[in-house]
Amino acid sequence: MAGPLSHIRVLDLSRVLAGPWAGQLLADLGADVVKVEKPGAGDDTRSWGPPYLKDENGRETGEAAYFLSANRNKRSLTLDLASPGGQQVARRLASKADVVLENYKVGTLARYGLDYEALKALNPGLVYCSITGFGQTGPYSGRAGYDFMIQGMAGLMSVTGEPDGEPQKVGVALADILTGMYSGVAVLAALAHRERTGEGQHVDMALLDVMVASMANQATNYLASGRVPTRLGNAHPNIVPYQVFETADGHIIVAVGNDGQFARFCQVAGRPDLAADPRYARNRDRVANRDDLVPVLAGLVRARPSSFWLDRLEHEGVPCGPINDLAQVFADPQVLARGMRVELPHPTAGTVPLAGSPMKFSATPVEYRGAPPLLGQHNAEVLRDWLGLSEEEIATLAGGVL
Repeated sequence: MAGPLSHIRVLDLSRVLAGPWAGQLLADLGADVVKVEKPGAGDDTRSWGPPYLKDENGRETGEAAYFLSANRNKRSLTLDLASPGGQQVARRLASKADVVLENYKVGTLARYGLDYEALKALNPGLVYCSITGFGQTGPYSGRAGYDFMIQGMAGLMSVTGEPDGEPQKVGVALADILTGMYSGVAVLAALAHRERTGEGQHVDMALLDVMVASMANQATNYLASGRVPTRLGNAHPNIVPYQVFETADGHIIVAVGNDGQFARFCQVAGRPDLAADPRYARNRDRVANRDDLVPVLAGLVRARPSSFWLDRLEHEGVPCGPINDLAQVFADPQVLARGMRVELPHPTAGTVPLAGSPMKFSATPVEYRGAPPLLGQHNAEVLRDWLGLSEEEIATLAGGVL
């Protein structure tokens, strides 16, 4: 069954992660996403390895795992945007597109005649999404922005890490991923607006904006109190106990969300008196007295193995869980049951393993139509489908701009 966006064409001029993540989201929803890449080199992340995908004989294919993570269900078209001929082809493609995604530095595409105003004149209904580090306006708009920088500038690293350690980034490029997701949502909203009015628009997305917004309760904690949040390690600023505890043979997460759960936790731990203690009975009091309470709880948890706590707490309805590595994640029966590991046919490796889409639809399920493409794999196909070019015309372009 065709996906909900199977009628939408997306010209994806972006590279690395935030833009491609938005493009993959739209592609998973059925959109025809054409990924425009630099001839010869392609997206920067094609070379961001090791690791590289291996074929059935264990030989490296040259396809970096990083690239594979963000580019399934797309078609690859190589196009030299620095050449007048390549720019002309890009404009023709944009005139047929519903959406353009780009993450060039502010002003770069204007020099090529590929900025929003230029393309709007050709295609008034175009939804044009620009993704940059700092946005199209403001004193930092001309600066390049990278995920690591943004995690620091937006405050995420100030609340991540141990209290007596150095600030830490998150283990994945969270600013890029969240910006890709927010961009996908913004594009869908702009398409809904166009459906009602026929009017396209420019969507201005910035990694810094997204990461500041994504500070969520930590941001509002500061705005409401005037107190700057600090690093708490694995503890929670507003809930206790909600953290990692060491057990007799490892570590577990205990995520008590209300006073009833705390009482049941104490019952399992053999200390029901703690839940009756006025210093700890309510969450607000546990937060105020965490320095006294947490060492007591840590000693109790440390006395028994992880399996005891996970089994007993789960039975009593107290949220808890293991700390899995990725081998354990992709062997987990729940992860497997939800289809979060997929294998797609690949032209050089035979198959490629990927993390699946988290979007589950009852009527229009995500379809895995294609593995992340080889560089320029769909040049002729896209030019025929979108522009109706003949083989002779495609051959002429291949001699110069593809």
